[in-house]
Amino acid sequence: MSEPNEALRRLLRESGWTLSQCARAVNRVGAEDGTPLRYDASGVHHWLGGTIPRGQVPRFIVEAFSRRLSRTVTCAEAGFEPQSGQPSQQTDIVDELIELGRYDMDPSRRGVLGATLFSVTLTVPDWPNVAGRLVAVESGRAHRIGVREVDAVRAMTEELSRLDDQFGGRHARPMAAAFLVNTVGSHLRADASEPVRKSLFSATADLLYLTGFMAVDEGLHGAAQQYYLKALEYAGAAEDHLTYCTTLRGMSLQAVDLGHAKRAERLADAAAAAAPAAGPRMRAFLAGQQAHSYAATGSKHQALTYIREAEVAMEKAEARAKAFGSYAPSSLAYHVSQVKYALGDKVGAIESLKESDRLRHSHYRRSSVRYNSLLAERQFELGHLEEACSTWERVLDDYPLVSSGSADRKIQHMKSLLRPHLRNPTAAHVYQRAQDQAESA
Repeated sequence: MSEPNEALRRLLRESGWTLSQCARAVNRVGAEDGTPLRYDASGVHHWLGGTIPRGQVPRFIVEAFSRRLSRTVTCAEAGFEPQSGQPSQQTDIVDELIELGRYDMDPSRRGVLGATLFSVTLTVPDWPNVAGRLVAVESGRAHRIGVREVDAVRAMTEELSRLDDQFGGRHARPMAAAFLVNTVGSHLRADASEPVRKSLFSATADLLYLTGFMAVDEGLHGAAQQYYLKALEYAGAAEDHLTYCTTLRGMSLQAVDLGHAKRAERLADAAAAAAPAAGPRMRAFLAGQQAHSYAATGSKHQALTYIREAEVAMEKAEARAKAFGSYAPSSLAYHVSQVKYALGDKVGAIESLKESDRLRHSHYRRSSVRYNSLLAERQFELGHLEEACSTWERVLDDYPLVSSGSADRKIQHMKSLLRPHLRNPTAAHVYQRAQDQAESA
């Protein structure tokens, strides 16, 4: 007979939850991770009685309590055995990077990395805690690298970013992971002058940020957080404010899209605070995300203040500094739309999304699928079925050319919205077109 789980009972008392509230919170975490759950009060009662929940459910339980209590709760603290199979903690920063990449590049191991959850209690290092810390790396001194090798890392990162923009990250991310393991890891262990090593750390941070961004697109939110944290560490070691702030901003975007608006707000503010001397384009980039985050929490005054700041900064912005992580007028229009929508101006939000589409370069195909899908959803929400179907038709023009988890989820959502309207010939045509594309994939 199982022993009662007194550790879990203590957590439940601390949370103030009823059994039903606890079950619903765990179900929400599972849904966010792509694992539908249907637990109710009786399920929690069984856990308290000593039943160990199946599969990955213990991870969902401790994450639910972590969110409720605003601190990290471990499996052991909840009365469950610690989960095995996760990438181990190493003291060598290169070992950590290689281990993370190996899980992502190997299809047989990728499921382990994908099992990591998005955590709202994750500790994010402040700039003073990472800046200038060029951690000593064991070097076999088998070879020496120079500027040429660093330039190659940056060129590869630009190419992977281009592939992600145009075709989605499903294929590009394992390539990025393999490059991290097989090439960047070797470079990091090579002999180099201090300026070259610092430049390599900066280039590595950029690549880690991009790989995390692609993991978000695929819905691997825990894995994305691990890449983002590594990017912060390497950016700090290189004293690279730009990539450090860009990564924090990416973490804010991830959080707000997952519905963790307060967390997104804090990350967006941290990104802005760490970039006091940012140029106008970077300032627009950061302020736009602050506006989106504050709007999501209902903070109207701050949201409108930051979106205006982003608009003024964009007017002053010069040519972009990078092919990825940069901010264009189409991106600003998207943020304006998000602010309007969160503050109740749904018609204005639609018009701003249309403006974003008009301004977006055709190269950014994955973004077009995502943002035009959002446009159609908002048109549909206002009862404009025919207009929404017209927008979805354009989405379906691009969708077969994109390999992206976020694009797949948008198409599935479109079908669920259209399913009750199949008596409408236009809706039926769009729905069948999506079905045909799925069958031919």
